[in-house]
Amino acid sequence: MNIVVSGSSGLIGSALVPELGAAKHNVKRLVRRALRGREAEAHWDPAAGSLDPKLLEGCDAVVHLGGENIAAGRWTAAKKRRIRDSRVRSTKVLSEAMARLSRAPKVLVCASAIGYYGDRGSELLTEESAPGSGFLPEVCRAWEAAAAPAAKKGIRVVHMRFGVVLSRKGGALTKMLLPFWLGLGGKVGSGSQYMSWIAIGDAVGALQYALEHEALRGPVNAVAPNPVTNLEFTRALGRALHRPTIFPMPAAAARLVFGEMADALLLSSARVEPARLKAGGYRFRHPALDEALRHLLERTG
Repeated sequence: MNIVVSGSSGLIGSALVPELGAAKHNVKRLVRRALRGREAEAHWDPAAGSLDPKLLEGCDAVVHLGGENIAAGRWTAAKKRRIRDSRVRSTKVLSEAMARLSRAPKVLVCASAIGYYGDRGSELLTEESAPGSGFLPEVCRAWEAAAAPAAKKGIRVVHMRFGVVLSRKGGALTKMLLPFWLGLGGKVGSGSQYMSWIAIGDAVGALQYALEHEALRGPVNAVAPNPVTNLEFTRALGRALHRPTIFPMPAAAARLVFGEMADALLLSSARVEPARLKAGGYRFRHPALDEALRHLLERTG
């Protein structure tokens, strides 16, 4: 397939592009920076609403992974605007450009997040579950709705609702490693909040599965089949690193350090099931947390 990928330098995109190449797909990267003379790159400016539809001509599929990092810095009003606009505006620009083509790509696989569900305690959540309330659920609803022009064109649209992506090359796991290595790791808040995670290999595998399986459309929970509580995750990471996990972070301390972001990312609970991936027969590379952590930590030494 000829595949256009946005967000190719991000955590998931940088892992996806090499695997697509290894599978003999032709990949073109949509980038916001100045071009470096590579034929496999094309420039766009989603903030300005700029994308020449001709850049998408001849492609079979588009994977859209762009968006402001939600875990970098406190959530000021300006930061929250950037989080929302970077997702909603870019998706709208891309889907409208696809809809204007006479020969449109067959599929748009667009990143979303399990933030759609909000803080739901121990409720088991599937793709059929209602959205939650608050900033992240509102962003996710608008993010997914922005792909409507592509869907109206008849393009198959898949919204990949990613959980916490575990990788040694960035993201949440990388930020946890230093305090845990130092023996300073521990649960956050009560530790009873559910954490729905996915190893980077399965994040990439789920995207490839969505590209190849024409029956799959709409929301897809990209999470491992075994969500864990924060306390269970803490203990598993301690086991993987052979370190104690005896220094908890009280909820009040998390809120003091991280502000609103603490309640949305660290203290909220989402017990999410990958119902559509399981029903479709997707085989997880790393379904269990202990094995996934061992694999990730041993691979990089």
